[in-house]
Amino acid sequence: MKYYLYKSPFFKVYAEMDDGIVRIGTRGLVSSFVKPMLKDMLDIFDGAKPAKVGTQELIFSTWMPPIPGTPFDRLVSSQVGSVRGKMIPEQVTISITEECPNECVHCALPDTNNKEYLSPGMVKDVIDQALKMGTTLIIFDGGEPLLYGGLEDLISHVDRSRAISTIFTSGTGLTEEKALSLKEAGLYTVNVSLDSADHEKHDVMRGRKGVYNDAILAIKNSINAGLLVNIYVVLSPQNIDELDDFYNLGRELGVHEISFYEIVPAGRWINKLDNILSSSDHGKLEDFVERTRNSEGPRIFSIPHAMRSTGCFAGRKWVHISPQGDVFPCACIPRSFGNIHEHTLSKIWKKIGKDEVFSRKTTMCHMRNPDFRKNYLGLVDNEK
Repeated sequence: MKYYLYKSPFFKVYAEMDDGIVRIGTRGLVSSFVKPMLKDMLDIFDGAKPAKVGTQELIFSTWMPPIPGTPFDRLVSSQVGSVRGKMIPEQVTISITEECPNECVHCALPDTNNKEYLSPGMVKDVIDQALKMGTTLIIFDGGEPLLYGGLEDLISHVDRSRAISTIFTSGTGLTEEKALSLKEAGLYTVNVSLDSADHEKHDVMRGRKGVYNDAILAIKNSINAGLLVNIYVVLSPQNIDELDDFYNLGRELGVHEISFYEIVPAGRWINKLDNILSSSDHGKLEDFVERTRNSEGPRIFSIPHAMRSTGCFAGRKWVHISPQGDVFPCACIPRSFGNIHEHTLSKIWKKIGKDEVFSRKTTMCHMRNPDFRKNYLGLVDNEK
């Protein structure tokens, strides 16, 4: 079975499965000329384990539209455009509410205590604007998005012929009925956050007893409802030695993917630049990724690894909108470039693109860069 990533009269790119691994092939009159130009892009797929394989479609990752399909065609188009220097917000995160029952120690959302939220009309308007710009991934975030009344209505507003929709959740309130309702509304992926494979440690990190059990139940209910499930892990010095525990748990539960994101000194963690992953910790992640590359179990998506080829998405392929309507290059950089109540998303995006910091590719997270923090944000680290 060939899953076509791209098709034209002169050039075709397709994926085939080889013992559980994706193999990329090309053909066409201009194949020998075009393929080298797309090497970095194609290397993301070639030799990797997909999240799910179907008879008619390939789910390479819970972060990507299915292959083939018009949303994926739009993603390919944006990727080709980025090679020519035309950047669009491929993924837009909308924090629809501040409401949350947890007190996560590393939460990036500022503590305003105002319980702000975006109105359904405003969220739908932002979705329409984003899709018009070429966005292929709409992420509903919070706070806890499951506490937002009418979430299904927002999900169903995302045109599935143009983009996929996902949520980030702690699992709170994701009952069997809710999972089925989200699936019926058109939700693509449920991203469930886990900070530890141990229930007590996870609850401490999340600031609430019982949230681990909520997460596990949410995963089970989502899988039973037919949703894609991604366990999202924020790696820190506190849980870096649990990599295999996360993997074994994910395999036991039957999740499709586990994404590992390196903790960022932002939000409640903003003054902890000295409490992020060390070079030794990165070595442990390297070893883990290599060991599980072809193992039977969920796909592993190591975001630190991906950034080496794609660069940081902040302000180049990703934009984040807060419950107040402020637009940030990503969820971790506390600098707003405008507000959707006052300006169009397109206008704000162009403003971000004109900023020297976001107009060039970098493989380093800005918020882990002391110079950026000091010179761009005015943060003074390790000083009393």
